[in-house]
Amino acid sequence: MTYQLPEEFLWGGATADFQFEGGFGEGGRGLLSHDYETAGSAEHPRHHTMEMPDGSIVRPRSSFFYADPVPPTARPVFLDGEYYPSHKAVDFYHHYKEDIALMAGMGFNVFRFSICWSRIFPTGEEEFPNEEGLQFYDRVIDEMAKYQMEPLITICHDEMPMNLALKYDGWSSRYLIDAYVKYCRVLFERYGDRCRYWLTFNEINAVRGFGPCGTRNSTGQDRYQAAHHMFVASAKAVKLGHEMMPDSQFGAMYAMSELYAVSCKPEDVFQRLQERRENWYFIDTMGRGYYPSYARDIWRRHGVKSVQMAKGDEVFLREGQLDFISFSYYRSNTTQAGDDWFNVGGSSNPYLKETPWGWAIDPLGLRHVMNEIYDRIQKPLFIVENGIGAVDQANEEGYVADDYRIEYLKNHLRAMADAVNIDGVVCLGYTMWGPIDLISLSTGEMKKRYGFIYVDMDDKGRGSFKRIPKKSYQWMKEIIASNGGAL
Repeated sequence: MTYQLPEEFLWGGATADFQFEGGFGEGGRGLLSHDYETAGSAEHPRHHTMEMPDGSIVRPRSSFFYADPVPPTARPVFLDGEYYPSHKAVDFYHHYKEDIALMAGMGFNVFRFSICWSRIFPTGEEEFPNEEGLQFYDRVIDEMAKYQMEPLITICHDEMPMNLALKYDGWSSRYLIDAYVKYCRVLFERYGDRCRYWLTFNEINAVRGFGPCGTRNSTGQDRYQAAHHMFVASAKAVKLGHEMMPDSQFGAMYAMSELYAVSCKPEDVFQRLQERRENWYFIDTMGRGYYPSYARDIWRRHGVKSVQMAKGDEVFLREGQLDFISFSYYRSNTTQAGDDWFNVGGSSNPYLKETPWGWAIDPLGLRHVMNEIYDRIQKPLFIVENGIGAVDQANEEGYVADDYRIEYLKNHLRAMADAVNIDGVVCLGYTMWGPIDLISLSTGEMKKRYGFIYVDMDDKGRGSFKRIPKKSYQWMKEIIASNGGAL
C-alpha cells in the first residue's frame, strides 16, 4: 500500500492570531473581542471579564466606559490577578522570522495564519486602514516567499474589533457585512498578488457568543441570524475576490468531528442524522449556494421564528459559493436519542482511546468525514486543522520526545492518504494545528500543546519564549520530503 500523495499537495501548519501572534497594543492594533478573555483550564474554563447589558464594559469592583465608537488607542482595565493570553500569546509578532524559518526547515510549502482585523481597522469603522498593520503582514508574507511557502489566509478567525461587537452587537447586525467586505477589499488589494488561498471564516458552524460572534446573546435566533449575515458577507467576499484575483480560491472552515450513533436503534440513528445536519446546514449553504431543504426544521428546533433576509441575499449566496471545503478534524463523538443538540459528545466510545482532555482518537473517522463531505459537495477538500493536544514533558534542554504525537499524526495522515488514493477524494492539502506551541482555544492554557516545536512558556506567559524542535519535527520533515511515501 502506498501513501504517496499528488505532487502538488500542500503541507503545512495552521495558527490563529489571538492564540499565536501577540503584539497587543503595538503597531496601531485596536482592541479585539478576544482581548477580554482570560486564561483557564479544563476544570475552570476561560471567560470574559465584563458584562454588557447597556453596551458599556463592566468588570467586578470597578468599571470603565468608552466613547462610541471605542477609540483605537483606548486601553481596558482588566480584572486583577487574571491573565489574558491573546495579549502576548507566543509572540509571533516579534519571532516571525525565526518561526517561519523553523517551519520551512520541515519542508512546509503552505502556512495558514489569520489576519487580526483590529490590526487593519482598529475599530472596524475607519475610512482608511492602519498602514503599520498592513506592513506587518507584508513582512510575514515576504518572509514566507523566501522559502517558497504559500500563504493560506484566514480573514476572520473567531474575532472582530471590539467596537463592532459593542456598538452593533456583532454579527447580529447587517452593518458588519459592509465592514467585513471593506476589510476584505483592503486585504485583496494588498496581498492578492501573493496569496491564492483564502478562508472567509473559521469554524463558522461553531461560532456563537461574544468572543467569536460579538453578540451579547446566544439564543438560536441570535445565532442563525448572525450566521446568515456571515453567509452573505462570505459570499460577497468570494465574489469580490474572484473579480480582483482571478486565480484565487476560497473556502470557509468548518469544525467536523465524526459522529456515531451509540447503537443501531432507529431512534439513535435518526438522532445522528439530525445532529449531522447541524453541520451540513453551514456546508450546504456556503458550498452549494443556497439554503438546504431542512433549514426550516433546523430553525424550528432552535426556536428561530424567522431569519431576516434582504433582497438580493439569495443571489449573493449563489454567486459567492465556495471553491473548496476546508475543515478541522480532531476527534469523533457519539450521540443517542434525547441528547442535547448543542452538547454533542454523548457517551464515551469504548472502542477508542482518548487524549488527556477526553477527546476520542479516531483516525478512520477522518477518512469517513472526507468521504462524507466530498460525496455530498463534490468540491476539493482542504484539511486545515488536525492534531493532538498533550502535556509535553521537556527535558533540561527543552527537548520533547513526543512519540504519542507521531503515532497520532501517522495514523491520521494514513487515513487521509487512503481517502485520496483509494476513495478518490480530491484534497488540496493538510495544515497541522499549531506547528509551534500556542495558546489553547478551549481552555486558554499553554500546557495543552500541539506543536512540532516547543515554546518555553507557561500558562501565565512566563518563560524565555525559546523555540526548540521536538522529536516529531524531524519525523514530519521526513514525511513531507517523501510527500507521504514514508508513512
